[in-house]
Amino acid sequence: MINFLQTTGDLANIIGFIVFSALFAFAWAPLLTAILYRFHIAKAPKYELAGMENRASKNGTPIMGGLLVIITVALFTYLFDWSRAYTWVPVGVMLLSAFLGGIDDIMNIYGHERRSRKLGQVITLIRVHREFRMRLWYALTLPWTAFKRLSAWLGSRPGKGVLVHEKLIFQFIAGATAAWWIYSKLGPAWHYLYLPFGPDVYLGPWLIPAIIFIVMFTANAVNIADGMDGLAGGMGIITFSALTLLSWTNGFGEIAIMNAITVGALVAYTYFNIKPARFMMGDVGSLGLGALLAVNTLAIGEISSIFFLGFMFYIEALTVVIQVFGRAFFGRRIFKMAPLHHHFELSGWSEEKTIMRFWIIHFIFVVLGVWLALH
Repeated sequence: MINFLQTTGDLANIIGFIVFSALFAFAWAPLLTAILYRFHIAKAPKYELAGMENRASKNGTPIMGGLLVIITVALFTYLFDWSRAYTWVPVGVMLLSAFLGGIDDIMNIYGHERRSRKLGQVITLIRVHREFRMRLWYALTLPWTAFKRLSAWLGSRPGKGVLVHEKLIFQFIAGATAAWWIYSKLGPAWHYLYLPFGPDVYLGPWLIPAIIFIVMFTANAVNIADGMDGLAGGMGIITFSALTLLSWTNGFGEIAIMNAITVGALVAYTYFNIKPARFMMGDVGSLGLGALLAVNTLAIGEISSIFFLGFMFYIEALTVVIQVFGRAFFGRRIFKMAPLHHHFELSGWSEEKTIMRFWIIHFIFVVLGVWLALH
């Protein structure tokens, strides 16, 4: 375990940031709510399956409520916890991911349906287009077309928002920024995988693609889990509380304060997001928080515990992956609907029952992750 004492305050000071960031977020939440309702920052989700009719009541609820957390974390960190050594890259990665999510949210509301040519159509154009320069262009860009189509296969059906391949590019940049910072700037101690009860494993340059993948996957995992009122917010409080404790015990005071600020902001957000929600997190919040979760966990050297610290987020994402492969290779669904919370909803569980049980399961595995991290 990395244990370089870099504290900027004691535990009481760190806990104080939870209180003050929560109070600040509560104070300006009515302003954000008024803006979201004033400009109709809402989209009407379509639920076509039997058993999900009760979700019609959510139509018209504003999205982009995650701005309450993103802005609070960025502002408090800049004013009270700015450190070129430890906080500017996590905040930057969070803001880049949140910007991507915000663009997606806005386009899904005000944009138009976006389509891209299928791979077979492009191959046909290479053969039959009457202009040579266009045939050449389609041939040269065929790998890019293949990448776009593969990305579309991994994602949901096309809509108005940012397409999957565009999201992957932005998220790759965010992950690469985090990888550069951790691998090149934090020092050689971060080049190891510290296993509980086991020997340290040297990762070396392999750490770079690992970090990029973890940041990208975690951002999308939190985004996927944000599907019920209070679900992502409640699990986020649990995870970032654990990260606050681990950051402090590992000696990273600046990162502990940033995690504490996030906990306070999430408390305020979840208060307004509990059913019936005043607003929803939106991609602006979920992508930003997912990236921050990953970067802060990696920055304190807890790569071996990250699966447990984000347990239900990752389980939700994995059920989507399993569903995609099940339909592609077996021609049928593995779950009634993915992600997992929709499976239980279609199985007859109420939204409240699903959320509470997910919170409890998530709490158990996060505590396990903290226990493993301390060994």
